[in-house]
This record gives sequence, structure tokens and C-alpha cells, in this order.
Amino acid sequence: MLRARYAPYRLQFKEPSGTSRGVMTYKDCYLVQLYDDACPERVGWGECALFRGLGSDDRPEYEAVLVEACRLVSVMPFGDVLQRLAEWTSIRFGFETAWQELNGWQDYPSRFDKGEHPITINGLVWMGDKATMLRRIEEKLEAGFRCVKLKIGAIDFDAELDLLRMVRGRFSRNEIELRVDANGAFLPDEAPRKLDALARYDLHSIEQPIKAGQWEAMAQLCATTPIPIALDEELVACREVTLELTHQMLDTIKPQYIILKPSLTGALSGTNQWIKAATERGIGWWMTSALESNIGLSAIARYTASLSTRIPQGLGTGALYTNNIPSPLQQIGEVLTYNTQGEWQYPDLAWR
Repeated sequence: MLRARYAPYRLQFKEPSGTSRGVMTYKDCYLVQLYDDACPERVGWGECALFRGLGSDDRPEYEAVLVEACRLVSVMPFGDVLQRLAEWTSIRFGFETAWQELNGWQDYPSRFDKGEHPITINGLVWMGDKATMLRRIEEKLEAGFRCVKLKIGAIDFDAELDLLRMVRGRFSRNEIELRVDANGAFLPDEAPRKLDALARYDLHSIEQPIKAGQWEAMAQLCATTPIPIALDEELVACREVTLELTHQMLDTIKPQYIILKPSLTGALSGTNQWIKAATERGIGWWMTSALESNIGLSAIARYTASLSTRIPQGLGTGALYTNNIPSPLQQIGEVLTYNTQGEWQYPDLAWR
């Protein structure tokens, strides 16, 4: 009989990490295990990557839904359990990826876990004061990153432009690809002016310039922007990912890119729908983490590797925490790979 259990886990940031929504010092998640009574030593690990303040899952009944999902695993077909979790994307992500691990990732085959399919990633620079951000940018460049993503929108906009000016003064677009992420920090009426100012620095793209839910305003920006716009929180805000919704949003807004966080964009099955709809419309995409532990990050990496995409991905978050779970994941400069000599070192957990 298939069984499931879960345990809470708190990840501690090495240093406070700032976005336009505030500063984080820790992130809570829930780790899950799937196993069969007939073969209890074979376990599938997953991560229910709850993100407080972001996504439709942040509701008081979250843990009660998780408890019920663990119970249902033993009494109904697993596919039916996933269907029950359609509105709880991070819980579905945890269970769906645990199922994939339990079954050898047969649905998403790749050679990533053989160390043969490294993934190019961008370097992430968190918000901070100007001096701190400049130091972080220099560290990423020295580490060998050719694609750097900067969080903007929390400090003075002119200071952020100065940072971009300094980077572009040293490196051309051919040498360094710059992405920025506003996390919805701009007001709709000021966004065109700010996009024009940012466009001077040869940016690859800007993520979510205005807050999610303003489809018409975002559509107008995407139609006139001098910088390609990537939707992020716009997708995360969807409580349930359906074929009708994906088509309606993309046909209305017509973005240049979409950003996919599987734990927040419908788990693997929902993310598949976004990719299919975007590809049919000529809209680009890339994958990024939602600050998962190495358990969730490894699952996203294996899934991403199966898609054979070559654009730099946003999967460089494994070194953010003091107590991340030691794993075979290995980041070497701008590459995320799987060290076949490495081992998982799972913590002792209070299973429920």
C-alpha cells in the first residue's frame, strides 16, 4: 500500500535577502515522503515549497490540506490525489515530484542525474544598498557568470540605473546578459518611463514590471515596451492552471517571455501546460526556483533537463541557506550539475 508522510523544515538564509516585497531571513517548507509498505526502503522525496506572501497556496488551511493528502494516498489512486490538489500547487508539486522520484523519473527522462546534462544558470543578485549590490554583481562576474539577474525596485531608481551603467561600462551585451526583476514594483503610469530609462543598458528582459492582475495594463506595456517583458507573479497568482486560463492570459497580454516556477505554477503538469501554450504562440520561457531546498531544486533541475532548453535558467539558489540539505547538486560557476560521487544527507525530521 502506498503511504505518505510529511515534516516541516525551516531554511535559514546566510544573509538577509531582499526583494521589493520585503527582506527574508528564513523560508519554511514541508518535506514529504512517498513509500510502499511492500518495499519501505525505497522512498520518494518531495518538497511542498510554500512561499509566504506569494502564490495562491498561502492560506490558513495549508497544513490541514497536506494532512488530508497524506491520508488520501493510502485510499485512492495517486492520480486522483493529484487532481484533488489542483488548487494547491506547491503541495501538488511536492507529491508529484516525490512520485517521480519513487518511479525513477520515467515521465521526464534525462541524463542529469548521470552528470551528463549540466544546466546553464543565471547569477542572482539580491536587492540591497548600492555598495552591497555592486559587490554582489562583481562576485557573480568573477565567478564566471555570463548572465546576471538583478532584483530592482526597492532602492532609489536612479541608484539602480547607476549600477546598470557601471556594469555596462565594463561589459557589453555580448559579454554579459543582464536581466532585471521588478517583482511588480512599478506603478502602471510610471512603468513606460522607467522601461525607457532601463532600455539604455541593453537588458535581455524585465520580469513583472507591474503587479499581477492588471492584464490590460500589462498588455499595453508588452505591446510598446523597449525591453522584452517576462511574466512571473502573473502566473503565480493563478489558483488553478487550466487550458482555458493559460490561453486567455497569453492571448490577452502577449508577453515576450514567461517565467516558470513549477512549485507555484501548477506543479509539473501545470507547467507543462504553460510551456505548450507559450510555444504555440512563439513566447519564450525559462525555469526558475521558488527558493526551494535542494530537494525541490533537484526535482526542478531534473525536470528542466528533460526539456532540452538551452537558455540560462534561474536555478542558482542552492547556496542561499546555512542549513540546506547536502546533496549531489553542484554549482560550478554558471553551471548546475549533478555530482555522481555526491550523496544526499537527509536531516532527522519530526515526521507527521
